[in-house]
Amino acid sequence: MEITTLIENLVYQSGLVAEHGLSFYMEGYHKKILFDTGQSDRFIDNAKALGIDLSDVDALVVSHGHYDHTGGLEAFLKINTKAVIYMKPGAIDAKYHGKDRFIGTTIDVQLLKDRLCLVYERTEIDKGIFVMPHTPLVNADDTSMHGFQVKEDQKIKDDTFQDELFLTIVRSGKLSIISSCSHRGISNMVYEAVRTFILSVDLILGGFHLKNCTPRQYEEVIECMNEIQPKRIGVCHCTGIEKYFTLKQDLSCTVFYNMTGHRVFI
Repeated sequence: MEITTLIENLVYQSGLVAEHGLSFYMEGYHKKILFDTGQSDRFIDNAKALGIDLSDVDALVVSHGHYDHTGGLEAFLKINTKAVIYMKPGAIDAKYHGKDRFIGTTIDVQLLKDRLCLVYERTEIDKGIFVMPHTPLVNADDTSMHGFQVKEDQKIKDDTFQDELFLTIVRSGKLSIISSCSHRGISNMVYEAVRTFILSVDLILGGFHLKNCTPRQYEEVIECMNEIQPKRIGVCHCTGIEKYFTLKQDLSCTVFYNMTGHRVFI
C-alpha cells in the first residue's frame, strides 16, 4: 500500500507546489481514499502532476474543520461526484483562533447533500483501514488546543476538538497510524490505536502539532514513542522543521520528513 502526500508545507520536487496545509492520498484493497484537502485547490494540481485522478476517489476523510485541511473541499466536490465524505459532527462549525480570526471551513453545504457520512464510532472504510473518531486524553499535556474557539449554538466556546479524527491501517499484522494535525495529541492517538488493535506499530505519519509546544508536551511525545517503539515516523505540517530535527536526534527509530510529493509504503 502506498500513501502519497499531495500537499504539505514544503516541496523540493519540480512541478509541485506547497502551502500551509495537508492532504494524503492512498489506495486500499478496494477503494481510493483522500485524507484532507489542504488549504486550497492546489493539491488537485499536484495530484495531476503525480498521475493521480482525484475524480476516481471513493472516500474523503476530513480530519477536523480547519481551513488548512478543508480549504480544497469544495473544489474536490466539484471534480468528484461519487466519493463518500467521512467527518465527525461539528467539523464544519465556525472555528476561530483568537476569537476573531476565522479559520474554519467555507463550503456550499448543498455539495455535501447525499454524500455525507457522520462518524460516531470506529468505522472500517476499506479492508484494514479504519476511521478513528475518539482520542481520550491519556497525556493531558500533549494537546494543542489553547487559543482555539468554536461556535456552537450561536455561542463561542473553547475548542476541545471533538470533531478531530485520525486513521489506522492494519497490514500484515502490523499497525500504522495516520494523523493530520493532532490537536488532541499524537501520543493520545497512538495510545488509543494500540489499545484498540493490540499490534506492534510500523508507521506513524502526519502532523504532530509540536511547532510551539511546551517542554512537557514534547517529553510526553518522546516517552510515548520510546514506549511504543514504532519502526518508522514520518512528520510534516504542524510538527515544525525544528521539532523534526530534535525528534530525529532524540528517537532511535527511523524519523523522516514527509514533504509534498513524498510516497511511503506500508
